[in-house]
Amino acid sequence: MYISSLSSSFLAFVFYIILLISIGFSYYKKGGSSTDFIIGSRKMNFWLTALAAHASDMSSWIFLGYPAVVFATGIYNAWLAVGLVIFMFLNWQFVAPKLRTMTEKYNSLTLPSFFESRFADVSGFLRIFTVIISFLFYIIYISSGLVGLGILLETLFNIQFIVGVTIGIFIIVPYLFIGGYVTLAWTDFYQGIFLICVIVLVPIVAMKHIGGFSAVIDGISIKTNLKNLIPDLSLTTIFGIFTSICGWGLGYFGQPHIITKFMGISNVKDMPKSKWIGISWQIISLLFATFIGLVGIAFFPAGLIDNQLLFIKMVLDLFPYFISAFILCSVLGATITSMDSQVLVLASNLTEDFYKKILRKNASSLELLITSRLSIVFVAAISYCIAITTSSTIFNLVSYAWFGLGASFGPLVLFSLYYKKTNKFGAFGGLITGFIISAFWPLINRVIPIEIPTLIPGFIISSFTIFTVSLITQHERPKLT
Repeated sequence: MYISSLSSSFLAFVFYIILLISIGFSYYKKGGSSTDFIIGSRKMNFWLTALAAHASDMSSWIFLGYPAVVFATGIYNAWLAVGLVIFMFLNWQFVAPKLRTMTEKYNSLTLPSFFESRFADVSGFLRIFTVIISFLFYIIYISSGLVGLGILLETLFNIQFIVGVTIGIFIIVPYLFIGGYVTLAWTDFYQGIFLICVIVLVPIVAMKHIGGFSAVIDGISIKTNLKNLIPDLSLTTIFGIFTSICGWGLGYFGQPHIITKFMGISNVKDMPKSKWIGISWQIISLLFATFIGLVGIAFFPAGLIDNQLLFIKMVLDLFPYFISAFILCSVLGATITSMDSQVLVLASNLTEDFYKKILRKNASSLELLITSRLSIVFVAAISYCIAITTSSTIFNLVSYAWFGLGASFGPLVLFSLYYKKTNKFGAFGGLITGFIISAFWPLINRVIPIEIPTLIPGFIISSFTIFTVSLITQHERPKLT
């Protein structure tokens, strides 16, 4: 019986991988140059832009990390999801159209090259430091995806975690070699559709299995500390809601793997269409991810040893082996959609902003394309080493990287688009302070009695630094046209 279930799971897994690779190969011919590989020559339609931006946002975190937090601490943490929707909407509204227009004007393919051109930094330090920050935080972000793959494969096939992570690497790297921006946008599109179907289906079936919505309410009510969205109106609670909303949502302004998707749309006038499609997808996904956590409270009244396994164990209990394995491939799909975007951004930074800028200024398009693919291997290797040695949860890894990228880049993205007095000195100061606060705030937070998410002080201090340093050195500012 065990061998039969293992075979069924393996067949479902192989079928899904073949399906992904087939989609990738069907669009491979479109990634023929380094520009195509990095940004798809800015030819994406509004449907692709919408789902690529949002699917690349939701890694295994949406199946394993976030439902586990709701399952353990209750509906109060749904404020986190509310903040994500609010700030992603603001990202579409205020960053997407202007960033798309200005990056085309400066012929910038990456965020570091945009900063350099926007602030007329001929020294190259701004560009290089941006690459260094991206590298440090994205390596951790990508390793969180590998941890998710390791957990999934360990559970499905009863193999050691390190073996699961190793298999994950051998899936991700060849998959990324198939193509660049266009290929990944199309696979993200299809996986985004699959993801939302799964995340809606599973909690509905689980709810019916335990006796309907009333059973869910009863299960939550037994644990009184888990049932209130607003437990009370104390200042502590209100402050906690505020930090939940802003503590993650602010990060959207500084996530290169998301905002570079804005840069690839073919027509800026189509941005509102992408916005509403993407936001609708996000609302549905986060709503039902929250529902998974709440249904899980009643589904597993005795709790779980590892809350990250909530979704996986729920699926395995509800569906036959082949179907459950295929459904759990959504975790694989979510991980791939996020990791491919992150690895591509980092590989693009290493190629366009380091190799071409410093080592080989006259490199041919083919040479840069080869370098991009070699960068993928380099990034994957380092992420693999972190994934097999870390003891942190997926949620902690993702939060550290998300906060770091958001605090380092978010304020500068906004200032570069909307504050004319911003110059390279303010930009460099903002990057440094955002990075330092992000890297070391978790240590400081252990001393401070009130826990404040890293992103909030990092974002505020970085913004203040950009503003004040730019004013002090305003005679050096370039004109924003």
